[in-house]
Amino acid sequence: MFLALSDLSVLFKDHLGVQDELLFYTVTDQANVIQPKGLFVSVNEGTEDLAEAMANGAIAAIWENGKKLPHYTPNQFPVFFTADSVEAIKKLLQHYLEKLNGEIEETMEITNFKFSNKELLNKNRETYDIAVMLKKLTKQHVIDSEGRE
Repeated sequence: MFLALSDLSVLFKDHLGVQDELLFYTVTDQANVIQPKGLFVSVNEGTEDLAEAMANGAIAAIWENGKKLPHYTPNQFPVFFTADSVEAIKKLLQHYLEKLNGEIEETMEITNFKFSNKELLNKNRETYDIAVMLKKLTKQHVIDSEGRE
């Protein structure tokens, strides 16, 4: 079961762009990695990251309020706004784990979460929760890939 654009619409009320039935295969804060059908979570100050993320497969983004959206962003490109990117990541992971709750099968494909900026995620006390959620999703992804534990 993949994370869907409709899931984001529930979590983030402030957004721009189309609201189609899109599924995300990848969620990442890394603009420079290949992210097929990716959701890019902007955690850095540079707006050039969005162009790189789009070039690598991002089909939507989570963007911090007050940070100027690049002028080249297509009108149809879904962008969800948040006050805090780290809190948005936590909220997203919690929602996705609830969505998967009890419905995981060996052959089920799931969204791949890739977060490199561990120092940023360590900025608050709730980092342990994020680490545990990521570990749980990563373990499930490995089980799904191999078909066994």
